[in-house]
Amino acid sequence: MLYADPRTDLARYHPEVTPTAELLLPEVEELIREGQYSDLRDALAAIHPADVADILGALEPAQTAVGFRFLQRDDAAAAFAYLSPERQEVLIRELGNEGAVRVVEGMSADDRVRLLDELPEEVAQRVLAGLSPEERRATQAILGYPERSVGRLMTPDYVGIRPNWTVAQALDHIRKHGKDAETIAYIYVIDNEGRLIDDMRLRSLLLADPSDSVENQMNRSFVKLQATDDQEEAVLAMGRYDRFALPVVDSRGVLIGIVTSDDVADVAQAEATEDIQKMGGVAALEEPYMKAGHVEMFKKRGMWLAALFVGQTITILVLGSFQKRLEQAAVLVLFMPLVMSCGGNSGSQAATLVTRALALGEIAPIDWWRIIRKEFATALMLGGSLALMGWACVEFFTLVRVAKFDQPVHAQRMAATVAAAIFTVVMWGTTLGSLLPLLLRRARLDPATASSPMVATLMDASGTLIYLGIAIAILTGTIL
Repeated sequence: MLYADPRTDLARYHPEVTPTAELLLPEVEELIREGQYSDLRDALAAIHPADVADILGALEPAQTAVGFRFLQRDDAAAAFAYLSPERQEVLIRELGNEGAVRVVEGMSADDRVRLLDELPEEVAQRVLAGLSPEERRATQAILGYPERSVGRLMTPDYVGIRPNWTVAQALDHIRKHGKDAETIAYIYVIDNEGRLIDDMRLRSLLLADPSDSVENQMNRSFVKLQATDDQEEAVLAMGRYDRFALPVVDSRGVLIGIVTSDDVADVAQAEATEDIQKMGGVAALEEPYMKAGHVEMFKKRGMWLAALFVGQTITILVLGSFQKRLEQAAVLVLFMPLVMSCGGNSGSQAATLVTRALALGEIAPIDWWRIIRKEFATALMLGGSLALMGWACVEFFTLVRVAKFDQPVHAQRMAATVAAAIFTVVMWGTTLGSLLPLLLRRARLDPATASSPMVATLMDASGTLIYLGIAIAILTGTIL
């Protein structure tokens, strides 16, 4: 892999880098080139791991490997977690087995699992085999859960205490083991079998009487996740209960790990990206945009375009059945795009709003009647406003002689046709767009597939039928 000037590369791949990282990049590159590794370690130890990742990730792979070798183990592991999966893979190959294991072993178990999931199988197996028995067991335990489950997201690094301990004993235990935990903001109370019976904030222990028992500080009111839950459940629970760490239990209620906000943020970003891609009429990409190959892009986009192409043939059938009518009054074709766009746009708006509300847990399919009433009221106002604009549009284009009629009354009837068609397609498009995501969720499909292109395609066919049907009803005996 070839790299251009590192500062150019940093700006290209990391446009959000901090001024600190951009400022230190030339200095770090010079320290590596001159072999001043002690100064290099001191310089990098003073800045955030995310900035270290930006700086070292912008260098040539060999220089990046040198930088990571001379970092402290914990610092190297923290910075490594911020690298993109493709750069992590390149760095592992550069570091070799021994150096890679040193960095990977210092990572938290959940970050380690995420890395191994991204690596090629042979590289992942080699790294896994080099871990210490204890770290390997923790990693394999998490890898044993289904993909996209909370079990893959959790870390086993937490602090657990017993209800019969005094507060002083609990605080001593936290001081002794807290440094290895992912967070000590929340402390978990477990019984002799390891079952979770409560969680509490560290603050409540610090403010309690040291001689009092932990049990007296408990309220036994807590939120937990199942290891087999979908990762999206963790995202929703974290937001709903305003927590930055949640316990994870198995089917017996035994505490096996915790999920923290940084892990959930990654999942939320991935879920949002997938939904946005689907709503754009693209099958979700499995890797970053710039990394996706041309063949993969063709498959992901071509499938949807082909399906939408087939869907559009329904519009041809509708137009074909009205061909003689259109030959009688070609002016109908002039205003057809106006009517179709109003229906497609209103339907896409409704689908987007309902899909996002479903994703955030604000609504559920059981709320369909409330949603219909809400959208119906909105559609009345939108349809009425757009219908008036449609009437004015026909009058304007008649005035400037773009649309030509034999008699003024024909222009008035055409304006009424366009206004009525716009009002009807907006009402229908809004109803269709709001119901489609609910139906998909009820069928256990992703509501995001009710994408704007899909709604627009459905509205083209149905909207054409509505428009021409209204035209026949109003214009027969005049221009038809």
